Amino acid sequence: MTHTDARATRTPQAAPTGRRLPLLDVLRGAAILGTLMTNVWIFTGPGGEWGALQSGASTGVVEGAFSVLANGKFLSLLTILFGVGLAIQYASAARRGQPWPGRYRWRALFLFGEGTVHFVLVFAWDVLMGYAVTALLVAWLLTRSERAQRRVMWWAAGIHLTLMALLTAALALTGDEADGDATVSREVVDLYAHGSFADQIAFRLENAVALRMEPVLTFFLLLFLFLLGVRLFRAGAFGADETGRRLRSRLLLWGLVLGLPLNVAATLAGQDFFLLARYVTAPLLALGYIGLTGAAVDRVRRPGPLMTGLTSVGRTALSGYVLQNVLCVLVSYGIGLGLAQRLGDTGPWWVVGLWAAVCTVLMVGSTLWLRRFSAGPLEAVQKWALRR
Repeated sequence: MTHTDARATRTPQAAPTGRRLPLLDVLRGAAILGTLMTNVWIFTGPGGEWGALQSGASTGVVEGAFSVLANGKFLSLLTILFGVGLAIQYASAARRGQPWPGRYRWRALFLFGEGTVHFVLVFAWDVLMGYAVTALLVAWLLTRSERAQRRVMWWAAGIHLTLMALLTAALALTGDEADGDATVSREVVDLYAHGSFADQIAFRLENAVALRMEPVLTFFLLLFLFLLGVRLFRAGAFGADETGRRLRSRLLLWGLVLGLPLNVAATLAGQDFFLLARYVTAPLLALGYIGLTGAAVDRVRRPGPLMTGLTSVGRTALSGYVLQNVLCVLVSYGIGLGLAQRLGDTGPWWVVGLWAAVCTVLMVGSTLWLRRFSAGPLEAVQKWALRR
């Protein structure tokens, strides 16, 4: 059987209809705002992006609570949803009889370019570059058999778990020595508090290898979650029918019953177990978030402001992701208002307020934008560029 024939046999399962699935937009919106629950502490901490590498674990009850709820969870959710989006595009191409990956390669390369610009100009912890590279591989894997995809998916999970276990063991063995160095250098603190925009760009470029290490270390996790998203979509986990509700109930059970206590334990265990908390137990809780969000959406008869706002952010996810980081840069760093230094000793609540304010701006702004335009600004630029 040829690859085209294999794809054709999977098309009915992959995309029974061409209708938009409302739950996916809500989940994307929640994932975008949820990633900010983690990133806002990076923007507002001493030394910004580099300070997060040097300073170590979260401090305080409020930041710790944010960490338990958000650290790695919404990033995993966003990764799963990116895999879902890839599966939808694959199914759409199959319905239309278009070659695959075909033009999708250009879309992934364009995303890599967007991520590179975002990394250099805005935020060193960009996720778009890693997603683009993983998407190119997964797009090719979708032309292979279901068995081959499952094999790659579980091999990726095994390799990732082994790598995280080894790195965690190494951190535990050297933990006492590293604890004494867990301070942010004065030069880096001054750079983000008083340095120019050009100085910050130069710093990111000079330290690009260290700042781009996360997508390298988590490549196999990204691969696993992408393929998991594909499988969940094909199984009907995001539909409004009984099949979707049943699958989401299972995700809720496994994610919260298993994922939540494991996340709490890994977080309370300290900095030596940071990798396990962010990259091993967090994806489990992300599955629970899918089930929990699905259960809430199933009970909504008339969308209110919250669901409307989340849906709008989800439909403009790329623009929302970049905009929230730009806003936090302008509020926190010295090139803008410099509040990270001015309010750094006032406690954590201003950080929570910043997160809530940015979330409100994104929900209201995206809702108003979509009343006039069919896509977000960066999404529109992407579509325009790929038509050329």
